Amino acid sequence: MKYPLFILVFIVISSVITYSLTRGCQVLREYPLYRTIFLTLGIALFVSFIAGMALSSVVSIPSPVGRAIALIGHSSLLLFIYLILSFLLVDVLRIVNYFLHFAPAGMLFFRQCVFAGSLVLIVVAMLVGNYQYNHPKVVHLELTAENTTLQGKELRIVVASDLHLGVLNDKQHALRFVDLINAHRPDIVLLAGDICDSDLRSIVRQNMNEELQQVKAPLGVYASIGNHEYIGGDVDACVAYLETGNVKVLRDASILVDSSFYIVGRDDRSNIERLPLSELMVATDSSKPRIVLDHQPFHLEEAEENGVSLQVSGHTHDGQFFPITLLVRSMYENAHGYSKRGRTHYYVSSGLGLWGPPYRIGSQSELVVIRWKY
Repeated sequence: MKYPLFILVFIVISSVITYSLTRGCQVLREYPLYRTIFLTLGIALFVSFIAGMALSSVVSIPSPVGRAIALIGHSSLLLFIYLILSFLLVDVLRIVNYFLHFAPAGMLFFRQCVFAGSLVLIVVAMLVGNYQYNHPKVVHLELTAENTTLQGKELRIVVASDLHLGVLNDKQHALRFVDLINAHRPDIVLLAGDICDSDLRSIVRQNMNEELQQVKAPLGVYASIGNHEYIGGDVDACVAYLETGNVKVLRDASILVDSSFYIVGRDDRSNIERLPLSELMVATDSSKPRIVLDHQPFHLEEAEENGVSLQVSGHTHDGQFFPITLLVRSMYENAHGYSKRGRTHYYVSSGLGLWGPPYRIGSQSELVVIRWKY
């Protein structure tokens, strides 16, 4: 993670946690022991979160230890986010009560009940959310290329995005991802960016290229890069390492596969100098289907305007957890799932992996299997 981003996240998270700890201590002021326990645990979780961020940015420690710290730290982030929402809701009710007087001043007992209830609901939500993450669904689609002459061919495409391999999604997770992909016997595999979480050192240390080499796809494994490959700071090194895992990374490049269709991989929009899609399409034959990998699903009209048969994206995680899900779904024309513009098919994946807290609350991890006729 680049240091300015680290500092920004530190400031934001520090503010969230400080507010949550302050409000929690106020609610528990009649219970000194519980207040002390809450404050001590809160500070410990905050330290874990910062340590977890540092693992991918500053230091390098053994993966099992690093993963444990990162897991605790990222889980605490989600806990504090939900606590602050609970406190804010109560504060709104207290303001209303100030004017309408429907409850005792201060509403201390009500606040204590809501605090206790919130903790229970948060724990339940996180347990369910962790299950949703660790048990990805498989989305099956049957699509036909509509803007080219049909060749009477068919193939099975397996699409995965946002693996975020690194400290939290470690070698064991990588093997699980590969086994899931191979279980669907793909003809070709497409990885739509954010394969690396941030810093490459953790991936190299765990020799994750060994897992990537185990993907079985006769026509190959192709990938575009995402914003997290740039966040790591050395995108070229990341690309080079992925290619040691038999992953063909396409950065503003196209390749003709099986002499019958093209894979076009766009550089991530983090690179403000990336080529326009129209320029990439010049090197392709418009009579053959063209499948575009573009990590961030902005400006979907570009694919339609340039005769793309299918565009595959990721990045959004479908918001990952509520209420971020609502924000993300308002930001994109298509934040998740299948859509179509003209004769161009689109699929935006919620991701097989994720960044940060290993929970899916209001979203679902997924693998996409496309029966593609062309």
